[in-house]
Amino acid sequence: MRTTRQVILFEVFVCCALVSTVIAENPKLLSYSKIDRHALVTRHNITLSKPDPLTPLSVGNGEFAFTADITGLQTFPRYHAKGMPLGTLLQWGWHSMPNPEGYAVSDVLESYEVWGRSVPYASDGNYPKGYSPAATWLRSNPHRLHLGQVGLRITKADGSRVSIDDLTDTMQTLDLWTGLLSSRFKIAGRPVSVRTVCHPAQDILAVRVESPLLGTGRLSVSLTFPYGSTGWRNSADWSSPNRHKTQSQIDNGKAEFIRILDSTRYYLRLLSPTKGLVKAVSQHEYEISQPNKGALEAVFAFSSKKSIEAIPDFDTVKATAENHWQYFWNTGGAIDFSQCTDPRSLELERRVVLSQYLTAINCTGRYPPQETGLVFNSWHGKFHLEMHWWHGVHFALWDRLELLEKSLPWYQSILPMAKATAKRQGYKGARWPKMTSPEGRESPSNVGVFLIWQQPHPIYYAELCYRAHRDSDTLQRYRQIVFETAEFMASYPAWDQTNQRYVLGPAMIPAQESYGRDRRRNLNPTFELAYWYWGLETAQKWRQRLGMKRNPKWDDVMSQLSRPNIRDGVYTGIETEPFTIYRDHPSMVAAYGFLSHTPLIKPKVMKRTYDNILEKWDWPSTWGWDYSMLAMTAARLGEPEKAVDALFIESQKNRYLANGHNYQSSRLPLYLPGNGGLLTAVAMMAAGWDGGPDRPAPGFPDNGKWKIRWEGLKPMP
Repeated sequence: MRTTRQVILFEVFVCCALVSTVIAENPKLLSYSKIDRHALVTRHNITLSKPDPLTPLSVGNGEFAFTADITGLQTFPRYHAKGMPLGTLLQWGWHSMPNPEGYAVSDVLESYEVWGRSVPYASDGNYPKGYSPAATWLRSNPHRLHLGQVGLRITKADGSRVSIDDLTDTMQTLDLWTGLLSSRFKIAGRPVSVRTVCHPAQDILAVRVESPLLGTGRLSVSLTFPYGSTGWRNSADWSSPNRHKTQSQIDNGKAEFIRILDSTRYYLRLLSPTKGLVKAVSQHEYEISQPNKGALEAVFAFSSKKSIEAIPDFDTVKATAENHWQYFWNTGGAIDFSQCTDPRSLELERRVVLSQYLTAINCTGRYPPQETGLVFNSWHGKFHLEMHWWHGVHFALWDRLELLEKSLPWYQSILPMAKATAKRQGYKGARWPKMTSPEGRESPSNVGVFLIWQQPHPIYYAELCYRAHRDSDTLQRYRQIVFETAEFMASYPAWDQTNQRYVLGPAMIPAQESYGRDRRRNLNPTFELAYWYWGLETAQKWRQRLGMKRNPKWDDVMSQLSRPNIRDGVYTGIETEPFTIYRDHPSMVAAYGFLSHTPLIKPKVMKRTYDNILEKWDWPSTWGWDYSMLAMTAARLGEPEKAVDALFIESQKNRYLANGHNYQSSRLPLYLPGNGGLLTAVAMMAAGWDGGPDRPAPGFPDNGKWKIRWEGLKPMP
């Protein structure tokens, strides 16, 4: 009779064999053998020789991620608190504070005059300073939860705790090809080795620690549980032990924990295959030690529901992760810059490889990701739907569409709420929220609720899916999302009787949020006008593919939609004063870069607009995805030198750290839309775009310095 471990190892063997068979029998995958993908990926393995508060490393699977310090675990969280915080975050891990007042969106509505009628927005504008108690609660709840801190407990000979400065000979490597994080260091000359890995399909973290210090009792693994936090960076509150409960059952190298935080409940099962000793230090802190042995294994299985499924050991998790990551890197697109002579090419390749890893572990879950992914909380852990494009579109262009599609059913799940929002405001169809959580409720804001550029996004995602599958199943799967989105887009523009046209706004803020204070009178942002046209025309194509007639109302709006404003020969940000503010996102260029050509945009005017931006823009105020947006526009304009230059604009927010994260500021030390945008731009520049020039890598200069090789990439719409 087989043991549980034998059964799991057998399953891993079968899985590996099946993957090998798929690769061997699929001609599409065989075509990827031209590039030495192992060499491409592993030359960018991350190796750190000293601690750095901005460069923790993460392992994860898109649903679950664990971010570790130089020890391979979360041993020194305070060291990273003001740099890049450490977290254990999952897609299902959310918590809400009690709401005894019963706050609801109806408590924060404010009326705006829109072409002769009153439209309610959750802007909380009647509150004199900041946000009201109702808006504050609604913005910060629910919030993503740090589910448990796993670190090392290391003591000196006198029993005192070591500090990070006591570590010597530190060396840490994240092997991208296998997903294994290996960390080595010494304490008073005694070596410690830690290997950390995440299961690719389950919410499981596996750890193996080796050191002579284990047998002395001076080294153990600690597990600590916090309360939820509504803070900006913090997803954990360590100062409120009486506000939550930890129930535990410990038995012979195993433990089960039930966590209770107000109405939130989740579970953690711990297995120590080396029969480590588990004991409670306090109600919320536990220690796993390995007396008289030099190696300790601990496997942590998180779940939202009670489970009795067998927990794999460290070697099984490690083997499964290795198989997963080799499959990931051997499929999908790849681009090799090793034959380029431009001095920037190797750095671009590093950013591209690391961005693929980071978006895979942070942006491929059941929900759209937050801008700091599963590393730590920004905006209370909520995700921003206007950023979903930047997080996820690149997966389609890198032939990994299934990783984007995992989050698309969520739009269907919140459709009733999106339709209710549109109805409350007097519109048809579905109005998608901006800042939200799994439940889909809009978060009150004096900016976010007025944005509209996230509205066409679901049509864009659906179109990417259709381009990949070209089948009726895809049309049926997404038709409701496409049509309800288009219904809102057709009902939102107001008819300007004086000028005989449809207009976007007011009570609107464009993607360039600098115009926020003028939301009551903003009209016709350049990018949004072009996106509105593109979205409605694409929705009409979906009707025709389904054998339906074009919707006459949609055609009417498209044909009489306002044209972007031109002033001094260039496109302005918006039609109304102040016309263009030269800071924040230069989003007018997205009308011909992010988007393919529409009748609303004149390429010659856009070319002058682009050069005007290069001359006048305030670069410190930009954001990480702006540089990719500029690169895509330069490529479509036939300016490949400017496209590459845009990716390397000297700016703090175009900085990529040693761990691959796109740094923005001390408040936002990582920004995944920057990583995703980079992958989108590079794929487009390499594989081309609809209507683009017929030459290899049309977005890169044809000057002999950019001899790139790529495979498996898809042209951009």
